[in-house]
Amino acid sequence: MKLAKFFQYAYLIFAVLFLYDAIINWGDNRVYMSLLLAALAVFMFFFRRKFRKKYEDKDNSK
Repeated sequence: MKLAKFFQYAYLIFAVLFLYDAIINWGDNRVYMSLLLAALAVFMFFFRRKFRKKYEDKDNSK
């Protein structure tokens, strides 16, 4: 389960990288794709965190 926790935070790292890419290339058309991918990475972080906690609570209740 520790590996799942690591990948959960990897989504935040990717979000920061995509935001950095969007700031560097602000005038290009590609900026929207970077912002979209950053938002998706943040969403996936919270989504994975919710389900990881759900499974941990399920395992602890037994």
